[in-house]
Amino acid sequence: MKSDSASPAAALGLWGPVRSSEPARAAPAAAAAAALLEDAADLLVVHLDFRAALRTCERAWRSLAGDQAAAYVLGSAPFRSAGSSLEVKGSLCVVGIQALAEMNRWREVLSWVLQYYQVPEKLPPKVLELCVLLYSKMQEPGAVLEVVSAWLQDPDNQGLPEYRALAELHLQRVLLPLGYLSEAEELVVGSAAFSEEERLDVLQDIRKAKQQQKHQHLGSEEAQKLNQEGSFSHKFLSLMMLFRRLWDSIVSHFFSMPFKKSLLAALILCLLVVRFDPASPSSLPFLYKLAQLFHRIQEGMFSLYRLPVHD
Repeated sequence: MKSDSASPAAALGLWGPVRSSEPARAAPAAAAAAALLEDAADLLVVHLDFRAALRTCERAWRSLAGDQAAAYVLGSAPFRSAGSSLEVKGSLCVVGIQALAEMNRWREVLSWVLQYYQVPEKLPPKVLELCVLLYSKMQEPGAVLEVVSAWLQDPDNQGLPEYRALAELHLQRVLLPLGYLSEAEELVVGSAAFSEEERLDVLQDIRKAKQQQKHQHLGSEEAQKLNQEGSFSHKFLSLMMLFRRLWDSIVSHFFSMPFKKSLLAALILCLLVVRFDPASPSSLPFLYKLAQLFHRIQEGMFSLYRLPVHD
């Protein structure tokens, strides 16, 4: 396969010779796994066959798991070569991570590693560091948030020499980019890995980040409020335009009606609005005068057509 310099593994600088120093007196399964590790490293670095390198790592892992299960069944000491086996396991994970990254399958790295170590607290520091660097480089640090937090909280890991480096890496590459400032402050205050001077510097950076986050939050609230006001104004203007068009339509329709129909519509509107009762005695004079007014208007209009024509 062709190696891409822009791949996640190359960008992280994961390339490098991975060799095992397994002693000859180790258990047969561990020795076989160490030999497979050599083959996987050659396939990865020399032949650039990333898929074959990953398969070789998985075969070595199955060999180690079968040897440990057989040791438990036979009642023998399963950890007679525990140090060398752990070293081989960690090296196999490093090769597997590089192979997955080169095949652009970096999203599978964390689940692939955890299927062999079962719990995050048992991950080797070097393997966990590579996972943090990889997901941070690919701008998805949230994927390793819970795993690294669980590893840092484990009492057995807090005495390791790599603990401080991983705590600082988790702070700079995961918590701060995600905006988890309270969690970052708790980590710095509650961890003995930081000196007093380092703790004060980190807490000052966290306070600055909190102020910046607060200003951004206030700015977003003001922008949202302005957007809501603008939306309300736009809706109000649209409603007023709709009412104006409706009124113009009613007025134009009213004035387009004939004169007699207009008067009749006005009479009906008057009866509906004022609610005159035609049967009421008090309404009779009004209706009589209104009828006379109609007759006078009608006679006036027709008299225009009956004027004598002079030669």
